[in-house]
Amino acid sequence: MDFDCYGQIKPRADKGWIDKPNKSFSKICPFSPAAQNEDELAAMHYPSAASQSDLLGRYESAYVGFVAESNFREKGSSGGLVTWVASELMRQGLVDGVAHVVPNKSCSGPLFHYAISRDIHALRRGAKSRYYPVELSGVLDIIRETPGRYAVVGIPCFIKAVRLSCAEDPVLKERIAATIGLFCGHMKSARLTESFALQMGVDLGEVEDLDYRSKNPDRPANWYRAEFTMHDGTTRSQDWWHLVDGDWGAGFFQYSACNFCDDVVAETADISLGDAWLEPYSSDGRGTSVVIVRSRPMARLIEEANARGRLALTCVDEAFVIATQAAGFRHRREGLAFRLQRRRLGLRPCKRVGPASRALGTRRKLIFIIRAGISAWSHRIFWLSRALNAPRLYTRWAWAVLSAYQGLAYSRGTIGRIADHLGLRGVG
Repeated sequence: MDFDCYGQIKPRADKGWIDKPNKSFSKICPFSPAAQNEDELAAMHYPSAASQSDLLGRYESAYVGFVAESNFREKGSSGGLVTWVASELMRQGLVDGVAHVVPNKSCSGPLFHYAISRDIHALRRGAKSRYYPVELSGVLDIIRETPGRYAVVGIPCFIKAVRLSCAEDPVLKERIAATIGLFCGHMKSARLTESFALQMGVDLGEVEDLDYRSKNPDRPANWYRAEFTMHDGTTRSQDWWHLVDGDWGAGFFQYSACNFCDDVVAETADISLGDAWLEPYSSDGRGTSVVIVRSRPMARLIEEANARGRLALTCVDEAFVIATQAAGFRHRREGLAFRLQRRRLGLRPCKRVGPASRALGTRRKLIFIIRAGISAWSHRIFWLSRALNAPRLYTRWAWAVLSAYQGLAYSRGTIGRIADHLGLRGVG
């Protein structure tokens, strides 16, 4: 696994390797049609789950809230539950190490990478969200080589890959004792961070620390603010909405594979956690988590801590959780059905969602079309601007397409005229 010219981590091997039949690889790639899907994996791991949902998968219980003890909430992106759960597993001796994403403190290489923390202090240094490409192969090798029990933290496709790998590798199956899933919109390439730095006048070589979501209790949680801390102690920060690629929904620097994923909430993880993007929680700058518990041992751990006041969680139903991630489900389900229907060339992935488009209106189709264009072309235009040393080429293009996207997403005034021009009037 290595970075390509677009700042995406991709497999690297001899020319033509992907065309060679490889049954072992096909069984563990989370996007392979030969691999078990999320429904099949969840049925295997949580056969007696109390509830089952088309969008949430199998689960025991769901909550909204935050960590009430210590400063987990203050130091986390949302309610502090991800780091707390990992720490609690370690504190109770249920795991010896946790594989999670941490800053890379070396002078070269990627800004973030997977590592294994073996004490709570090291674990807590890896708190907060990292919108940067990473890969799992290194830590899985360490787990294979080093006896012990481990937890793995990851986005949905990573946790699915871990499950598939455990099914093929008895050593991993024995040693990976818990999985902690993160709700996911999509993965960004390394160019998002580079673009932020460029627009903020930051030299990445001088950066000591990067916080993609600097937390301020006096500001709404969904007002993202990126903050770079330099080696000399100074900081530079900017709200995402002042950056040309700061509208998450527009899809700048999104991996193409993310257009063909149908799992928002890490359906194969023992516990899944995300942000409560629903009022009044999204306006609470202290941060609030949504929690989906799938395994019985994890359910007991959460219930006991909540009963003792260590956690401040309130039970919620399926509809509440879905509402907190409404945009993600639109993109991963109805949007995926539309993308599958439009796909004419190349491999059409085998998904739990079937190709369809007629249930969508013209406006929604246009949104999905321009979002796909931004996802694909942001990589290319940024590459060209780097090659020509002309950063304004990218920023001007990005502002133009962002304006078009936001005009469609947030207003309806010109939709009919655009639909007529594209020949989409009356098709949905």
